[in-house]
Amino acid sequence: MTLPGAVPPPDDSTDAGVAWHYGDPFAEQRSAARAVVVVDRSNRGIIAVPGEDRLKWLHTLTSQHFELLGENASTEALVLDAQGRLEHHMVVANVGGTVFLDVEKVDDLLSYLQKMVFWSKVEPRDATGEFALLTIVGPDASALLEKLDIPLPADAAPLGEGFVRQMSWPGQNAVDLLVPRAELTSWWQRITDAGARPAGSFAFEALRVESRKPRIGIDTDERTIPHEVNLIEPAVHLNKGCYRGQETVAKVHNVGRPPRRMLLLHLDGSADGEPETGDPVTLDGKTVGRVGSVAQHHELGPIALALVKRSVPIDSDLLAGAPERAVPARIDPDSVPPDTPGLGREAVRNLRG
Repeated sequence: MTLPGAVPPPDDSTDAGVAWHYGDPFAEQRSAARAVVVVDRSNRGIIAVPGEDRLKWLHTLTSQHFELLGENASTEALVLDAQGRLEHHMVVANVGGTVFLDVEKVDDLLSYLQKMVFWSKVEPRDATGEFALLTIVGPDASALLEKLDIPLPADAAPLGEGFVRQMSWPGQNAVDLLVPRAELTSWWQRITDAGARPAGSFAFEALRVESRKPRIGIDTDERTIPHEVNLIEPAVHLNKGCYRGQETVAKVHNVGRPPRRMLLLHLDGSADGEPETGDPVTLDGKTVGRVGSVAQHHELGPIALALVKRSVPIDSDLLAGAPERAVPARIDPDSVPPDTPGLGREAVRNLRG
């Protein structure tokens, strides 16, 4: 935000503290798709968990199989409530004897983790003041890292006191760098001098929405379960031991189907107004869903993620937004996730047969 050209976000933005764009957000998106950009994501919360029991301890508290997570490895994980509803989503790196968790908000998760330490040899702490996250996105990301003399890891690797980590989203060859917060500006300068175009949260969010990756508290509500927002594959290990909320995860995976699905909506860009997070999605005057993230994409135009009832036909003519700003919306059929294998359902059908 202190560098020339940085445009601050709107006052109501969920990404306060980082640049919204640097003059041309659609050109920034095109550069991410065709070359390489760097995005300041230093507003992400960072929790550091050092200690010899860190993997075993996190294994008991989350949806992920941390005991299988080796050194210099990354994954995603969830904390659920007793009914299997989402409370926290974290992106993980285990490097240099520390597990780093980057999250939407630190306070609630850190408070929970600290209450669960008991006799375990772990020391979870808020490391947001120590480290900052930068994300490099684009097909030329590998070449850029080579210029910076940063080996591209197969998964994750130490980078000084932080790490470099490969990511599967929000675009081709996405790479996260966790760097000392005191060195954030100098790292930014090094990366842009090496050829990365500066990009803001406007561009990053559009790419994230296109990739159908949810943000907790934006694309989720108090009823959301992991199956509804495509978090089973990256963040849930279905063959690990007991953890809070496991019963719901197993039941939905094997017997039921989630009541809602997170889908990509194409919005009518010619209409006045734009839906906002939390607005209803309606069909024939009845509420059938909830709007999450809304973005302007350089190719797709106005798009949004929405939690929509499973019973809604894919070809429905929907309205997205409160009445004063509702716009026509259509479901992207390619965003409809496949059903889980449903081994329990198959067993029931075989028994009936």
